[in-house]
Amino acid sequence: MITARQTRAARALLGWTQETLADKARISLTALKRLESESRRGVHESTRDQVRRALEASGIVLLRSD
Repeated sequence: MITARQTRAARALLGWTQETLADKARISLTALKRLESESRRGVHESTRDQVRRALEASGIVLLRSD
């Protein structure tokens, strides 16, 4: 599961705005802001998955920190 911190860091590495990532992940800007907020308010797993796939398609490698 991708975290808010990973999402923000990956977006920064790519030089993307929230709007750019939302567009590439095909999700709403509101959903991305919710994901990045750390509030854990109603973020669907499918939203996290779409964001993860968009970042990985752009070369980001996400590691689990268990």
